[in-house]
Parts: sequence; structure tokens; C-alpha cells
Amino acid sequence: MTAMADAAVAERVRKLVHAMAPDPQASTGDSQRLIEDLGFDSLRLMELTVVLERSFGLPRYKPEQLVGVRRVGDVISLVAATLAAGDQS
Repeated sequence: MTAMADAAVAERVRKLVHAMAPDPQASTGDSQRLIEDLGFDSLRLMELTVVLERSFGLPRYKPEQLVGVRRVGDVISLVAATLAAGDQS
């Protein structure tokens, strides 16, 4: 992906996370924690995963792929890496 595409993906992910956050902040920064800062619980995180998969046309994530995803920046990295892997197929 190009830098411009990466920036567009990052911005789109931030907007989706912000829209779905139970306790959204004024802006959604990459360092914000999904649970502690934005109020996500396990059900809402599962819903976010489905929305991201559908919005970006991603394959279904396995639980072990999501274990270390704790911050908004982690979500962006996961989506970007999945998209990049799909481009290489």
C-alpha cells in the first residue's frame, strides 16, 4: 500500500472505532486504549471486529489474531497488515 492509502485506512479505522465506542473521546488517537479509555467491552469489541471485516472486505479474524490488540493504533496496524497481505496474494 502507498502512504496515502495507509493514511486513508488509518483515518477510516479511527472513524469506525470512534463511532462504535461506548465512551468516545473528542478525538480517537492511536494511543487510546479500547477498553480503559473508550469503554469497549467484549461484546462491543466483537461487533467492532465484524464491522471492520465487512467495511474493508477482510477475512474473518481468528481470536488468536486479536489477542494483542489493545489500542486504536493496534487496530489500524492489524487492518493495514491484513489489507497488505491480501494485496500480495
